[in-house]
Amino acid sequence: MFTTQRSFLRDIVWQRLRHNRMALAGGVIVLTMFLMAATASLIDADPAAIDISQRLLPPSWQHPLGTDDLGRGVLVRMLYGARISLLVGFLAVGISSIIGIVLGSLAGYYGRWVDALIMRFVDIMLCFPTFFLILAVIAFLEPSIWNIMIVIGLTSWMGVARLVRAEFLSLRQRDFVLAAQALGASDLRLIFRHILPNALSPVLVSATLGVAGAILTESALSFLGIGVQPPTPSWGNMLITGKQTLGSAWWLSVFPGLAILITVLGYNLLGEGVRDALDPRLKE
Repeated sequence: MFTTQRSFLRDIVWQRLRHNRMALAGGVIVLTMFLMAATASLIDADPAAIDISQRLLPPSWQHPLGTDDLGRGVLVRMLYGARISLLVGFLAVGISSIIGIVLGSLAGYYGRWVDALIMRFVDIMLCFPTFFLILAVIAFLEPSIWNIMIVIGLTSWMGVARLVRAEFLSLRQRDFVLAAQALGASDLRLIFRHILPNALSPVLVSATLGVAGAILTESALSFLGIGVQPPTPSWGNMLITGKQTLGSAWWLSVFPGLAILITVLGYNLLGEGVRDALDPRLKE
């Protein structure tokens, strides 16, 4: 079973991704963001260093993206902001995926009252608008990057849980699961060794799209002043700085805004491509 699955991923999925131009474009954007984040540590410049004599300079050879109201280079701060955005996106999605996989697996495998209890809890969580729920929780916590990651992860697992539950309901009566059960495999082995590896395709797609959502949420929280706090650079708090000088220093808003737009677009394109590539109903 696993050999067939690996062959499918290697041959068919990769072939589909290679021929999907939009997915390739998304992959290039995502790779570029990773390179930006990696490049930040190689630059011999402090993103928090203040130089009033260089304040609000327009883009030039010395400062390719200009400087802000404290004389800090926008390019350097955006490179460090890319690290923050990727860190928030991946860790928040990691937390939500783990919670969703565990609860979805239990609900889909055991069914009955376990399924009913977990799904009713999911329904309750879905009744609250996610962003306002995050705002309510953040209001009681100290604004920090770690609190943001945890809160986003704890409030965005419901979709993953429903996807995993649906896959488990479809897979638990398959022949390979029944055969393993007849051989005396324990519930944990059946869940994590036999069913879950075959149920992760939609989770992968959801995680890819979830990174974009987490980056957008972090940027919105930082823009509102309750996310990543200065002087730590974040694309969101760079936007709020640009808002104050929008008429005289357009580059402070345009470049961080474009970074958020392009990054979210890249992850969405890549996620859509992965979804199409993993769909067995699509023909070559």
